[in-house]
Amino acid sequence: MSRRGHRASPPPPDHRVEPALVPGSVVVTVTNKAGRKAEYDFGDLEVAAPMQRSLAAAFAAQSRNWTSHRTANTCWSKIGLFAQFVASLECPPDDLDGLTVAALQSWRDKHIDTNSGRGKLGMVRTLLRQDPRLSAGPVAEELARRIPSPAPSKQSYKQAERDRVVLTARRQFRAALLRISENTRLLEEWRAGHLVAGSREWKIGKILDHTARTGDVSRTTYPGGQVHVTHRGLLGGSRSEETWGRLFLDRSELTALAVLLTDQFGWNLSQYDFMPVPTAAPSAGETTSVTYQIQVEKHRAGKGRWFSTENVTDSGADSPGRLVTQALAATAHGRVLANALVPGTDLLMVARSHRPEKKHGDLDRPASIGPLDFGIPDDLASWWARGQGLGGSPFQRARRTTVTHLGRPLQHTQGTHESIYVLPDPQVQKASRGVFEAGALEAWDHARSTVFGGKIAHSPDPSHQETVTADCEDESSSPWPAPEGGCGADFLLCLACPNAHVHPGHHPRLAYLYQQILSLRSVTDDRRFRERWGDHVLRLESLRDTIGLTAWTADPGRVSDNDRTIVRLLLKEDLAP
Repeated sequence: MSRRGHRASPPPPDHRVEPALVPGSVVVTVTNKAGRKAEYDFGDLEVAAPMQRSLAAAFAAQSRNWTSHRTANTCWSKIGLFAQFVASLECPPDDLDGLTVAALQSWRDKHIDTNSGRGKLGMVRTLLRQDPRLSAGPVAEELARRIPSPAPSKQSYKQAERDRVVLTARRQFRAALLRISENTRLLEEWRAGHLVAGSREWKIGKILDHTARTGDVSRTTYPGGQVHVTHRGLLGGSRSEETWGRLFLDRSELTALAVLLTDQFGWNLSQYDFMPVPTAAPSAGETTSVTYQIQVEKHRAGKGRWFSTENVTDSGADSPGRLVTQALAATAHGRVLANALVPGTDLLMVARSHRPEKKHGDLDRPASIGPLDFGIPDDLASWWARGQGLGGSPFQRARRTTVTHLGRPLQHTQGTHESIYVLPDPQVQKASRGVFEAGALEAWDHARSTVFGGKIAHSPDPSHQETVTADCEDESSSPWPAPEGGCGADFLLCLACPNAHVHPGHHPRLAYLYQQILSLRSVTDDRRFRERWGDHVLRLESLRDTIGLTAWTADPGRVSDNDRTIVRLLLKEDLAP
């Protein structure tokens, strides 16, 4: 299927996939999923020619799994560092089969202590294991050594930090949305002929129509070569907000919108590069709500699982879908212009560049169209944060904050959610302390309730009242008082009471009771047995361990008919306390 869900056309019969590495060459060509190519020349590495060829072959083999140049560039930079390391050895090997365990151990020791170093080790190891000569032997065993996973370098925001980031982005985007909405209404009135010809509003409406069609206002070039806005007096100046910014977001404002979307939905930053325009439909049974279907790209999910959809409803000012409605309004003129310049363009995150003549060189991202840029590159995210006094790029931390707050995976697996997002996060750990404490206390209370809570006596005390399982010292101070006074506990619960006294006369009956309860296991549902008899079994076992197995099992013939009758009534739950 194609990216928008239409059935993909089969390739022509004579189609052939070009090899990443031409035989006899050391230049590897990597094609990303957009079909753009990038070349990596292993002849530039400072190692012997045989090793250049081997590394190129391993790189080409590994590149079959790549869909972006970003991955290729990352691997290429790490290979360069490894080549420099090999070249610095006292006796550099000519080829990969000349690598020694000592050399690889030195390479490992050099990088094992840092996150970035572990990343180098992991990527270079994966590449080296592509070479069949390194699949067995001492070198292979060294390559197989475990590399600790990098510790997450980004943590979720504290509430005050998150509020500051969101408020900053909201203020900037809201100002841009109001500006574009006001000028859009003026443009629509001009196009509908509702403005008085020749009036100031009419003149501005005419300029806006030109801006919507071209992406800029009219400009005049003077004899000296200077270029100025033609109607800057009428527009109120020549700044972007007073000229083309009347209808288009700039890149900073688009970044603010992306920050709000990440905070709301937890999307990856790369999601915004190729995010298609959401499709909208009225909500079932609703006349004032609209539900958007949004295509979400999961870059690491693997072939066939790259895309999924999310349904988001705009049912009012506080609903999640309201931000999507606002994003559509703020980018409307940019999307119309992009489709006019290149028919079929349907990307949501579009901004007008301050410098249309400067084109980005990142082939993994969509190319600019005229004065329009798409998505949010990494350097733009960092630049925006610095300009707002927020430090580094907010996207990773904002995403972590949303993911941990929602408590479920978004564009990742359950394992990644737990190991990367939840468990290492200090905010989650801090918030979980109360849960862990409550759980520990509950476990402690349960453990205390399943042990013998009374006292061991050598002989009966005439002042104590006899019960069917123990002697009671004082029923008026029972932990389970009855509404009418006295003790309201089940007789089996007597053994959990601190007022209980058990002497040798009780042992035969209690041992017989334990055997009879266990006999119910074979004829009772496991869940029912645990709920009704589990605690009593544990309590009897605790008593048995306290008095000793020898005393517990001594003289089973002492079990009387009365003991058997009492136990039978206990098991039938016919004895009232």
